[in-house]
Amino acid sequence: MNWIYDPWPWYIGGPMIALILFLLLMVGKNFGMSSNLRTLCTLCGAGNATSFFKFDWRAQRWNLIVVIGAIIGGYIGAHVLSKTETVVIDTDTVNELQAMGFQSAGNAYLPTEIFGNSVFTDPKALLLLAIGGLLVGFGARYAGGCTSGHAISGLSNLQLPSLIAVIGFFMGGLVMIHLIFPLLF
Repeated sequence: MNWIYDPWPWYIGGPMIALILFLLLMVGKNFGMSSNLRTLCTLCGAGNATSFFKFDWRAQRWNLIVVIGAIIGGYIGAHVLSKTETVVIDTDTVNELQAMGFQSAGNAYLPTEIFGNSVFTDPKALLLLAIGGLLVGFGARYAGGCTSGHAISGLSNLQLPSLIAVIGFFMGGLVMIHLIFPLLF
């Protein structure tokens, strides 16, 4: 039973993703998470405030199952299929992060210095999360989808806009982690 706790190899996970995308393609659907936010906002009445949220959310109802599945799957993965909450990362990376003040690096899945309850009392951390959230939300809307939608679904459908978006995501990530992140911490 020890195999259940180890990360699954690419030759199992990759074909499973490909199978799901093939099935979605066969029924004329596209995978993506950020479109669910629009659906949820519409369900909560945002269509009364702006025309962007006035659409037939029932046509996207199937995609809400993806959100529920991601939440349940994440819970099962974290609490049932994981022996520990630590993530295996390179020791040089752990040392660099600890030098920046992230003492939880290598000991927790998410850095508690950013994602712990202390964020609610630390104005700098709260501001960084708020600005980051706004930028991610704006970027996903401006790019016409999120990283999962473009990188998984869009690229598998050979969509040029998705290729351009994924290149932009990677470039933005590299600039953030190598240039901006060291200035912030």
